[in-house]
Amino acid sequence: MAGAWTIRSTVELRGGVRMPVLGLGVWQSPPGDETRNAVLAALRLGYRLVDTARAYRNEEDVGAAIRESGVPRDEVFVTTKLWNSDHGYDSTLRACDESLRRLGLDRLDLYLIHWPVPKLRGETWRAMERLLADGKARAIGVSNYTVRHLDELLASANEPPSVNQVELHPFLLQRELVDHCKAKGIQVEAYGPLVRGHKMENPVLQRVAHRVGRTPAQVLVRWGIEHGLVTIPKSVHEHRIRENADVFGFSLSPADLAALDGLDEGYRTSWDPTDAP
Repeated sequence: MAGAWTIRSTVELRGGVRMPVLGLGVWQSPPGDETRNAVLAALRLGYRLVDTARAYRNEEDVGAAIRESGVPRDEVFVTTKLWNSDHGYDSTLRACDESLRRLGLDRLDLYLIHWPVPKLRGETWRAMERLLADGKARAIGVSNYTVRHLDELLASANEPPSVNQVELHPFLLQRELVDHCKAKGIQVEAYGPLVRGHKMENPVLQRVAHRVGRTPAQVLVRWGIEHGLVTIPKSVHEHRIRENADVFGFSLSPADLAALDGLDEGYRTSWDPTDAP
């Protein structure tokens, strides 16, 4: 199976929605030409998933690049996210409309709750279900949800989340969370797969990269895909965007995967939702 993957490979979400296994993240990509050019480069190189958020302040640039690219809208999978200050039923509906306006789109492919905000997140999820029913989002999900947050949501949801987007890489495996999501039919999406470049000199990672004749970054992206994760490395540099996509001409052996899995040390580069109420 691994050898058959390409940049156009997809996984199936609830309701038969197909989501690409590889995408471009635009977190911390500055608003303006830098983000627009990064998205244009990614689409030109074959990426078909772009992940943004209201909090990133670059939705307009993502939408402009999609239109400028000439790639048909139904070939591009667009994700954005509800920010913390927009939780609540009516606020969520308004926030989605505002994101659609900024993107210049009439629907999202995936709308995520960015963070499990206490007290309001149940009401927020009812609004997410409404957006799904109304066709404003083809799929809905969450981000930065722990097992505890997921179980709370699943206990009351009419529509379970399709996706949980969390930080994942060999240095942060989150095994219990990943296994829980798989058991509940929730696709795990990995942000921060390159560990923000913090671990590229790790000797195990270097050794695996040398064995397969690839860069450490390519090994990290491939690791995520081989673990069944949707993986969204970010860069605004075209040569890096190209490098991060060139991960389909090799595979990692069971020994490679075991060695990389052994690097888990709970290392986070982003916010930790473990103690979020």
